[in-house]
Amino acid sequence: MRDGRRLFPLLLLALLPALCHGREPAPGAVTCGSVLKLLNTRHSVRLHSHEVKYGSGSGQQSVTGVEASDDANSYWRIRGKSDSSCQRGTPVKCGQAIRLTHVNTGKNLHTHHFPSPLSNNQEVSAFGDDGEGDDLDFWIVQCSGTYWEREDAVRFKHVGTEVFLSITGEQYGHPIRGQREVHGMPAANHHNYWKAMEGIFIKPSLDPAKHDEL
Repeated sequence: MRDGRRLFPLLLLALLPALCHGREPAPGAVTCGSVLKLLNTRHSVRLHSHEVKYGSGSGQQSVTGVEASDDANSYWRIRGKSDSSCQRGTPVKCGQAIRLTHVNTGKNLHTHHFPSPLSNNQEVSAFGDDGEGDDLDFWIVQCSGTYWEREDAVRFKHVGTEVFLSITGEQYGHPIRGQREVHGMPAANHHNYWKAMEGIFIKPSLDPAKHDEL
């Protein structure tokens, strides 16, 4: 009996990692502060922006989809609704509201009640200065697990207008010939799935003070 009492704490310690495993972020979790490209899985184009403004609607900086995988204007930084709500290295949870900040221009992915120029859905633009815009820059990450995993196809639902970030294939002419229209759609469907692709991913940690870059 005495031996059994001594063995029980040792057995509990051995099982502890397995019991706690469900609380730990997977190594492939997308984290706050990461810089990445997003691929629309239906149309095989990456979310993109550039210093070209819409000629109609809001007149704000346009957001498009491009086929090229090596375009530097397709990088977006993952941020929270506030910097304190999404500290660098913290895994992004399914259902969490984030901002996507365009790296080269410092503007946030944004949508509002303007019609998109080609499909007459809802216009998606890039808005703000140096990463600061307004309440229409927030998007909820919709995924099936606890955390947004790099291998997952996820949706982005806009907090303010409840549309989904989408592409349906319409192409622009001059001056951005061949690029696809990005817009908001009210329904969840196969046009609004996105997957994390190339980028700099901060290693996931439950302790934001302990992080590293891959």
